[in-house]
Amino acid sequence: MSRFDLAIAIGGAAGQGIATPGDILARIFVRRGLHLNAYNAYQSIIRGGHIFLTLRTSDQPVLSFGDNIDILIPLNQDTMNRHLRLMKAGSAVLYNSDKIKPTTVAEGVQLCPFSVKELAPALKGDLVQNTIALGVVLRLIGVEFKILEDILFYQFKRKGDAAIAENVGVARAGYDHAGAHFKPFPFVLPDTGRKLAFFEGNQALAMGGAAAGVRFYCAYPMSPASGVLHWMARHGRQLGIMVRQVEDEIGVINMAIGAAHTGCRAMCATSGGGFALMSEALGSAAMMEIPVVCINVQRAGPATGVPTKTEQGDLLQVMGAGQGDYPRIIVAPTTIPDCFKTVPQLFNLVDKFQCPGIVISDLLLSEGRASVDAAELDFNVPIDRGEVIGLNGAALPPDDGYKRYQITASGISPRALPGTPGYVHVVATDEHDQEGVLISDEFTSANKRQAIHEKRMRKMEGVMPLLEPPGMFGPVDAEVTLIGWGSTQGVIREAVQKLGDEEGIVANHLQIKWLVPLHAEAIVSILSRSKKTIIVENNYSGQFARYLRSETSIVADGHIRKYDGEPFMPHHIVDGVKAILAGATRKYVPVHEIMV
Repeated sequence: MSRFDLAIAIGGAAGQGIATPGDILARIFVRRGLHLNAYNAYQSIIRGGHIFLTLRTSDQPVLSFGDNIDILIPLNQDTMNRHLRLMKAGSAVLYNSDKIKPTTVAEGVQLCPFSVKELAPALKGDLVQNTIALGVVLRLIGVEFKILEDILFYQFKRKGDAAIAENVGVARAGYDHAGAHFKPFPFVLPDTGRKLAFFEGNQALAMGGAAAGVRFYCAYPMSPASGVLHWMARHGRQLGIMVRQVEDEIGVINMAIGAAHTGCRAMCATSGGGFALMSEALGSAAMMEIPVVCINVQRAGPATGVPTKTEQGDLLQVMGAGQGDYPRIIVAPTTIPDCFKTVPQLFNLVDKFQCPGIVISDLLLSEGRASVDAAELDFNVPIDRGEVIGLNGAALPPDDGYKRYQITASGISPRALPGTPGYVHVVATDEHDQEGVLISDEFTSANKRQAIHEKRMRKMEGVMPLLEPPGMFGPVDAEVTLIGWGSTQGVIREAVQKLGDEEGIVANHLQIKWLVPLHAEAIVSILSRSKKTIIVENNYSGQFARYLRSETSIVADGHIRKYDGEPFMPHHIVDGVKAILAGATRKYVPVHEIMV
């Protein structure tokens, strides 16, 4: 049975109502049990600019937003000019012929013009064309009108019966017009019967925090991390989570650390610029051995960079955040469901090892949306708070007094929360002895400094056995191995499939999720069997390639890098692999088409 695969793109300017038809189509696909991947390329201005939303749906899991567009809905002339020339035979273009005219069109592309003036003469406003286009789309892909009618009812019921009737009537006009004038696609939108959820990565991160038992969340709004704050603000009260919008990121991280010190699980999120302000405080959390989780959703930098575009440029920043050496756990989720699962796992780790944890995501993953099997969203996750004295009833203090930073073989000291009877200790960001007394208050003891520093760092030795090692995807005897980290997993795996199916190149794939600590020995063992290695990442300097080389001495045979603000498309990686294998280059930098 062949795979069903359909990609619909809606383009226009900010303020033209692109989100609403996109949401409606997404609901229709998910209600049919179809998998979905959505990516919105937009500008950081309130009105104007070019926005391009791609929705790709299939009866099989969708790994990326793909290479091709089957249906294009240009809401303005600019979108038509940019994208029509890239449409291929068998595709369709739906547009308001009153204001938009086609440019150069390839043979086999079906132009589907409709006139808003003729189909909705009594209505005014640019948004009418969106509703008509929805009707046209559904007729072309064989969806009965009643489904759209029901969704429009829920979409506009808060505006009253008149608004509902108006939108249903306009959509019906588009639906009937398409039936009379346009050739439908040679399929009917399937219904798999699966029950799927559909949400964005930031929502998954927030829900992961809720599942982990987060009781305090704070943030300063910064794209593309603000979605975590939005979800928490909407649901926090119901879930018993205190949510605070703070004046700046310095206040955010210190407030989160303070909350974590009291014993509640605390989380915050920001992007690279805000994370830069958190660096010293993250070091202080490690010095005080307070567990806290910080999310860095990367965007293109440096400085404020390109606020609404994606990049993997903060890896070296998060690994170097804070002065000196200190234990920290850094993880890069690979999919939207993985965002949900990773946060509870990270909280258990930072509680157990009493250190900061950092989730490094990016705009593609955090603002991207995907369908998820509802069975994957298990909120009853195991909770491990580590060695917390009196968590389930107060214990008696030791005869020789409580040592908060007691030197142990594991490096983990029993932790007493403030207010635990009989357990008093000093918490400060200067170096200290086992009881928390600053060593500079008596004299700077080299022996005490060395011992307590080694105690802290020793904790990291216990982290690695608790992390799942990376595994190879694809045949062992592949001609080339593609290596990635974080959000590039889906697009690399689709490229691996394309290389085999369309180019006759057998490839496999290694994706790294846990960055610190790094499974260096496992990676060396896996890659020692690879014939040729190529590292794929969304930054200019090859930050992960440099990190991998420093930890394993592995030097890749080639690199595919992208740093124009847009994510990889499968053919970018396919073209790069072909160029590198042909010896044309060792570093391939794709030029992004104007499609997005």
